[in-house]
Amino acid sequence: MNSLSTVKMIATDMDGTLLGNDGQVSVRNLAALKAAEEAGIEVVVATGRRHSYAMRVLRGLGLRDLNALVSSNGAVTRTLGADARLLNRTLLPNEIARDLFAHLGEFRNALVVTFDKVAANGDDVRGALVVEELDDLHASIDKWMTANEPYIAHVKPIEDCLSNDPSHAQDAPIQMMLCGRVERMRRAEARLLTMPGVSAVGAATPGTRVTLHRTEYPGRDLSIVDILPGGCSKGVALLRLAATLGIRAEEIMAIGDNWNDLPMLKIAGYPILMGNAPEDLKLLARERGWPITGEHHLDGMAEAIEAVLPVGTLVESKG
Repeated sequence: MNSLSTVKMIATDMDGTLLGNDGQVSVRNLAALKAAEEAGIEVVVATGRRHSYAMRVLRGLGLRDLNALVSSNGAVTRTLGADARLLNRTLLPNEIARDLFAHLGEFRNALVVTFDKVAANGDDVRGALVVEELDDLHASIDKWMTANEPYIAHVKPIEDCLSNDPSHAQDAPIQMMLCGRVERMRRAEARLLTMPGVSAVGAATPGTRVTLHRTEYPGRDLSIVDILPGGCSKGVALLRLAATLGIRAEEIMAIGDNWNDLPMLKIAGYPILMGNAPEDLKLLARERGWPITGEHHLDGMAEAIEAVLPVGTLVESKG
């Protein structure tokens, strides 16, 4: 593994990477992040979760308030502090959202629309999440739906969640999310790709209006397809943030476990794939020569970070 002096930013995914099977950050993973901070490395959390949903886990861990949280697969970047200072936000224009609604057809019942509506305390408000149908979503992601019930608005037709006033363009959504069985979501993805200006999962092409990102959990037969503004990804968000800090792409370590992490793994000088990643993604990593660390429930993320920290840095933390 590379030496500490060559790594100036560590970006870690959350689910399946930083978090264990219990959805929490282990003692060893947290110790590794704090040791990296102490060593002068910029620590960034990059997740498909929206900001406030990620902060339910991250709040109170003692990470630096000025650290960045890249949320919604790159659509929003805020600081970790209580003020959740906005560093960047990319919106999905209302007119594109309307085109997507019309194009989705029978897949509309698997759709969640996300708005960046954050209260002064950093929490969500009702209407941050909008759905047209509830039953199919509960069948796929019941735990998530139950946890987010206070913030979900049921709007039918879903087009009514969008403003028709051009002066309210800043009220546009930041992303949409389709959830369901893997095979059904592959069909939904194929449907979206017949729409002009939609780029394939993890890819960006000239004229892209919408970028797709896929997160799959084959063992649970669950797939999530995120629909984001064109060119939006964890990788783009990290490069933008790194540039403001004077950090080059080759000085970034990125750690992730799923297809939505691919853009940041591709741009990082030190991409690390988790051992619990889907087999086809692990095959890609091997073809590219990317290291594969341990699984998330075995603190594989910490294992990767510890390899670039000075000897003895974690002795006290790991006790």
